[in-house]
Amino acid sequence: MDQLIEFIANRWYLVGGFVIVLILFVRNEVARGGRSVTPQELVNLVNRDRAVVLDVRDAKEYSQGHIVDAVNVPHAALSTRLSELEKYKSRPIVVACKMGQHAGAAGTTLRKAGFENVARLKGGVTEWLNQNLPTVKG
Repeated sequence: MDQLIEFIANRWYLVGGFVIVLILFVRNEVARGGRSVTPQELVNLVNRDRAVVLDVRDAKEYSQGHIVDAVNVPHAALSTRLSELEKYKSRPIVVACKMGQHAGAAGTTLRKAGFENVARLKGGVTEWLNQNLPTVKG
């Protein structure tokens, strides 16, 4: 342990550089997936701007409960099913997954396909449910 501390103390510039690169990497990944919106912001976007909710959970999870009028395209199939979303290209799209782990990657896929107004639901459907917001089954 003493050797590790001595190594870090003698090479602080390496550790600092690593931390800076890590921060920039995380910032870049977050930016590529789109901004985060809270459940309440999502409600406002849907009501005001006719935003589309893209639920990227698998069909089984989706059928157990999803946000009203959400479009389901599982994350694993998103790149092959982008044509189904073309009709929503001019509208804001908010990507929702279970807890937010796939929304960023799905947002990146959408941006690369030319979708410009993409956001992700902060905390995913889990946060939506935690705030007792409505869902539908089936």
